[in-house]
Amino acid sequence: MLDLEQAKQRAAELRARIEYNNRLYYDQDAPELEDYEYDALTRELRELEAAYPELVTPDSPTQHVGGTPSGRFAKVTHAVKMESLLDAFSYEELRDFDRRVRDTGIQPQYVVEIKIDGLSCSLEYEDGKLVRASTRGDGVVGEDVTANVRAIRAIPKTLRTDAPPAYLEVRGEVYMPHAAFRKLCDEQELQGAAPFKNPRNAAAGSLRQKDPKVTGSRGLSIFVFNVQQVRGAELTTHAGSLDYLKSLGLPVSPRYHLVDTIDAAIAEIEQIGQGRAALDFDMDGAVIKVNDFAQRALLGSTAKFPRWAIAFKYPPEIKESRLLDIEVAVGRTGVLTPTASFEPVFLAGTTVSRATLHNEEFIRQLGLCIGDTIQVRKAGDIIPEVIGVTRHAEGAQPYRMPAVCPSCGAPVAHLADEAALRCVNPECPAQSLRNLIHFASRNAMDIDGLGVAVCTQLVDRGLVRSAADLYTLTREQLLTLDKFKDKSADNLLAAIARSKQNNLDKLLFGLGIRNIGDKAAALLAEHFGAMDAVRAATAEEICAIDGFGEIMAQSVVEFFAREGTADLLRRLAEQGVNMRWQGEPRTDRLAGRTLVVTGTLPTLSRKEAEDLIVKNGGKASGSVSKKTAYVVAGEAAGSKLTKAQALGIPVLTEAEFLALIAPQEGPAAP
Repeated sequence: MLDLEQAKQRAAELRARIEYNNRLYYDQDAPELEDYEYDALTRELRELEAAYPELVTPDSPTQHVGGTPSGRFAKVTHAVKMESLLDAFSYEELRDFDRRVRDTGIQPQYVVEIKIDGLSCSLEYEDGKLVRASTRGDGVVGEDVTANVRAIRAIPKTLRTDAPPAYLEVRGEVYMPHAAFRKLCDEQELQGAAPFKNPRNAAAGSLRQKDPKVTGSRGLSIFVFNVQQVRGAELTTHAGSLDYLKSLGLPVSPRYHLVDTIDAAIAEIEQIGQGRAALDFDMDGAVIKVNDFAQRALLGSTAKFPRWAIAFKYPPEIKESRLLDIEVAVGRTGVLTPTASFEPVFLAGTTVSRATLHNEEFIRQLGLCIGDTIQVRKAGDIIPEVIGVTRHAEGAQPYRMPAVCPSCGAPVAHLADEAALRCVNPECPAQSLRNLIHFASRNAMDIDGLGVAVCTQLVDRGLVRSAADLYTLTREQLLTLDKFKDKSADNLLAAIARSKQNNLDKLLFGLGIRNIGDKAAALLAEHFGAMDAVRAATAEEICAIDGFGEIMAQSVVEFFAREGTADLLRRLAEQGVNMRWQGEPRTDRLAGRTLVVTGTLPTLSRKEAEDLIVKNGGKASGSVSKKTAYVVAGEAAGSKLTKAQALGIPVLTEAEFLALIAPQEGPAAP
């Protein structure tokens, strides 16, 4: 047992770690801990605070929901608090919950349902029409995500009834089905982006996109599990409310059972646990709720949890197996990814025999040797992973990653600040598809009609190996692709031809030079004026460009020094691809000034406005600070506008911004 001083120190450590992971989980959709690891920390803190009540503080993570509104969306204050649930990890804790309920004199019925693992969301309907959707946030204040929710097909925009309630607010969990998650991860890998860690992160990240079209493309769905408020309908029980919501066309919890005793509730939880592997979505446990709404009102809530509900968390299932081999594959970005091959084990409902090992450092930390007895689990009950070694094979040697690329045989290397090994050969066959997708993307060569599916066909059929091959494609070759007819082939050929006239910055960005984004590519193009000059530039000359550092400059020099780059550029030039900067001369009207663009402008997109800032010598920033010279604000400007006003920073309309950078006589604007 810890003494008070030790308990105080441990509580502070736990609070700091929990709050850090709360920010990752709720606000950045990028958790570092598995759910059971996070739950263990929270449970330890709760037990410490119970033993030493004087350690409880109002800002302790045991006293509030973890999320905070991000500032990217308008804030919504919830009329009914969106509470969290008390977690239980044993059946005895569930029986304790039942005793607490019955000690009040209540004889409850319980509803047992699946706890969906996604992003909690409120939907509000007026006279049957969806009028607002918001995230939970911290339970009191969330984010307005109405536009994005309207893009989710599974959510009805109009209730399916001739007699809708005057007002209805429901709470649900937005989630990503497993098939949609796998498809999204495949697309992210092809595009060179880091894939989401699990479906919950993917759902949260997709719902909080700035562009509703992106949200709509992600295959999100929802399960509604609670009525928050209703006017125009009489609802007295939870089971009855779910039946009512289902009749309105709302997708409700996929499994909910009414039981009379806690033992029956536990039996249902066991049934849910046995069938969880067959579900096409992530679950985060099971929930027991008091069915009668009047009884719920009598039980009330603590500062954080309702007293009428509890969540049961299933323990992670871990199995032992023998490591047979480590296979290394080359990803679309050249990263070498090791995968463990082990004796098959039955885990969380399926037989598994392979699991990712992430990178060389992960293998080294585990001390893996071929033949070892390893521990395997499914992260989130979906993704197999190796978590440890229980016994080393006799005489085995630690595994070493290959020194050359398994795909092309070129040497591999660690690049700056990376744990992964990477093949840096631009002609590596394993990377050709990713490079092609990037080359054709909107901010690069912007070849309309050349998306992931078409690029994949072109590479798989051997029609294209590098970007230069695009410009030799024929109509007859395109007509061999799936779903291609005369018009689609002609349209793609025309788009490829138009891309030859793109400015030099688009080509530089399309080449995929490491650490060089579209803005840096524009700076290179403007500064040097022609591809030959960029190729001949030294790292020192590139570093002299405002906005460039040593790492960026070295990346440019290394790219143009690689074997194969010169041949690629020669072939592109022979096909008529523009190699010179054709932009307007850069001005110094905004020299030394930092501007922030926020909200929706009347005629300019945010990128167009930021491009104008850069072209006029200014710096476009994404955050407001004391160093900000101006904020250019449109509709729904949000927290950036509020902060600018608080700091006394001048706020410009689009018209005022355009006047500021327009050619003028006399002295420059202050």
